[in-house]
Amino acid sequence: MDSNPISLFTENLTKHFDHFTAVDNVSLAVHRGEIYGLLGPNGAGKTTTIRMLLGLLSPTSGRGAVLGFDIVKEAEEIRKRVGYVSQKFSLYSDLTVAENFNFYGGVYGITRQTLALRRAEILRLVGLDGQDDTRVANLAGGSRQRLALACALSHQPEFLFLDEPTAGVDPLSRRALWDLIYDLAARGTSILVTTHYMDEAENCHRLAFIYQGRLVAEGTPHEMKEQAMAAQVVEIDCDNVDAALAALRAASQDAPPGHLFDEVALYGSLIHAIGAHAAEHIPRAREILEAKGVSVSSAEPIVPSLEDVFIARLRSIDSTNH
Repeated sequence: MDSNPISLFTENLTKHFDHFTAVDNVSLAVHRGEIYGLLGPNGAGKTTTIRMLLGLLSPTSGRGAVLGFDIVKEAEEIRKRVGYVSQKFSLYSDLTVAENFNFYGGVYGITRQTLALRRAEILRLVGLDGQDDTRVANLAGGSRQRLALACALSHQPEFLFLDEPTAGVDPLSRRALWDLIYDLAARGTSILVTTHYMDEAENCHRLAFIYQGRLVAEGTPHEMKEQAMAAQVVEIDCDNVDAALAALRAASQDAPPGHLFDEVALYGSLIHAIGAHAAEHIPRAREILEAKGVSVSSAEPIVPSLEDVFIARLRSIDSTNH
């Protein structure tokens, strides 16, 4: 991606609200045709960052540009050239698919004749061809999000902002939306996508973790796991997960530093135990769990996931702050 021109950059972008800092010195760059993921928990500053990049909020300090246009001085030019899908569904439920598309296309000044041709093309792209006359209220959640994406593409934007586009969407629809995102990037569209689903981060070319308004890590998914994760991860499959989680956390807290696990977290129906030498402590972990009556099916070291990386990075930040 480095050989491609930069479509977006920020330098020390900051936003204060009274005594609260929502975005704190964020610097990043997105290249043409790149899918750049901005990951973090709710309230981390993802949406505030996007609103500044769209010119909807003025930064307190710092600077940025989208497609060569300054986010403060030339916000109107930016909005003409970008598409935006918000995390909350914002289309009109009482209108049809075609009526929603025509409305948003009209806002961008697209002629009626061009709209008809473009609507057919884009609805086919997002898998909604033949549903022009369907009322949005009758669409499933995944189809609604695909329509929101179609409306954002009505004016053929060069840059696309997707703010948690798959929130509340079923797994199959999430996969279909990501297939669309890949297709758009392959056509040269630059994409900034926010999410709190760590598994979706694997779909990004590059990504950054944002926490309490600050970027705490950045790179490709592979780089994040290789460079940001010095610790080992042990995956434990057992029954009575709640009791197991409590037992391992209590034992790790009572043990001297480095003598058990630094972090124990739930990962679906499994437990991930993280530490510099976590694999060495598997026998001790089994003893602790068996003493609590927990049956262990397996306990083995694994390659860390991005969620493991994020948990480890937050732990290091919190320990530094304290």
